[in-house]
Amino acid sequence: MRARGIDIPVIVLTARGELEDRLAGLNQGADDYLAKPFAVEEVLARLRAVLRRPGRLAADTVRVGRLRFDLLHREASIDDAPLLLPRRELLVLETLLRRKGRTVLRGALEEAVYGFDDTVQPNALDTHVSRLRGKLAPAGVEIHAIRGVGYLLREAIA
Repeated sequence: MRARGIDIPVIVLTARGELEDRLAGLNQGADDYLAKPFAVEEVLARLRAVLRRPGRLAADTVRVGRLRFDLLHREASIDDAPLLLPRRELLVLETLLRRKGRTVLRGALEEAVYGFDDTVQPNALDTHVSRLRGKLAPAGVEIHAIRGVGYLLREAIA
């Protein structure tokens, strides 16, 4: 993948845990290497760490319809007019934009928006998404619920 210029985060999960195997995986371009046995919590923590690393985004700005989102500064605008959003709506938007055109699992969205210590009502995420939908409609952006799975953000079809 690296030789072909594909620069997506890669974590190797394997039963091969010898030093030479780990070194080979990392030297061939893996961002992290984890040998069995491992805890799911550790895999999730390593995923979050890899995704937090700078330089992983193809661009600093994501555009969908008339919406522009600056990933570095976490600022949204429609036709260059600032779109001021509460923190959690902003986190929902950022998470959906990073995977625009693809379904984002509900659990992944909740993890991005809420901390471990947050008390979250069952429909809280739905409320944030509903409010965000209304604010994004003028930009030609839609958020679709994928029943039982999550949400999908894409440009509105005219």
